[in-house]
Amino acid sequence: MPKKAKATFEEDLARLAEIVAALEEGPETLDEMLALYEEGVAITKRLQEVLNEAETKIKKLSRDVNGELEVEDYDEAG
Repeated sequence: MPKKAKATFEEDLARLAEIVAALEEGPETLDEMLALYEEGVAITKRLQEVLNEAETKIKKLSRDVNGELEVEDYDEAG
């Protein structure tokens, strides 16, 4: 079975919206509700990781001696 490509941030966000809508409608079974909830939690964690990484990259912006914005190389190790 081929590996599924990693979803983009936007795809994950859209899927999370679908899950919320489905949960609001009330799934037919408890098992379905739990499965949707678990999927939603996993997606939320992935989205938070992406947002945290983006925030870190933005914080790497700094000003040079002339006051111009300068981008420092992002070092994932810290």
